[in-house]
Amino acid sequence: MPSELEGQVALVTGGGRGIGRGIALELASAGMKVAVSARSTDQVEETAGEISGLAVVGDVSKREDVDRMVAETERVLGPIDLLCANAGIAPREPSAWEISVDDWWHTFEVNVLGVYLCNRAVVPGMLERGRGRIVNTASGAAYLPGTTGSAYGASKAAVNRFSEALGNQLRDRGIAVFPISPGLVKTEMTGNFSDDAPWTPPELAPRLVRALATGRFDRLSGRYLHAEHDQDLDALEARIDEILDNDYNAIRLRRP
Repeated sequence: MPSELEGQVALVTGGGRGIGRGIALELASAGMKVAVSARSTDQVEETAGEISGLAVVGDVSKREDVDRMVAETERVLGPIDLLCANAGIAPREPSAWEISVDDWWHTFEVNVLGVYLCNRAVVPGMLERGRGRIVNTASGAAYLPGTTGSAYGASKAAVNRFSEALGNQLRDRGIAVFPISPGLVKTEMTGNFSDDAPWTPPELAPRLVRALATGRFDRLSGRYLHAEHDQDLDALEARIDEILDNDYNAIRLRRP
């Protein structure tokens, strides 16, 4: 039985390894035509080759690279139905005053500017077609107490807030925007975490992205979703009205 996503086009940034690679494989298994983007040529070519997709090498923090990635994807595969802005970095940060200024700021260049540039590049075409979906990889580091990574946590909080704002701007225009957390997944980025950390199964984030691509959860545009906490998709769908009525799944200031 054909998937409802059959023939649709997805662009996955940071898709050469880790979570992005898993997302690319999952979307391809659903019948989507997938462009895989990252800075490492060998990684994107390997992933794209495995799914008969398109390898597009580029740096999301550079506008010219992003515009080229989007243009090449649409030229070869067709108009982009789904953007998964997943590329991100997490610097080792002994403290906010000891990390180098360049490393601290580069985190924002990749994690925030990169998301913005990718979103900005695909929205006009989606508006013209009256449809499209965007998934931006955020993190629980944006809101969980006790965080010590000032660059990473602050950058992911910005991704959350940007995604909500963009979702509000695009409300009723056929485009949904979702900030998601993949959970704590074993990747090269999390190699310094202990083996007994609360690891999230790596297949959950790809499954969530696939579900979001179908339009099933478009009413939750702008709301933060967590691959592990929201893994029961039927239960999540049943809670949509509750989430919206109570303003859940968003960063808010709660006063006593």
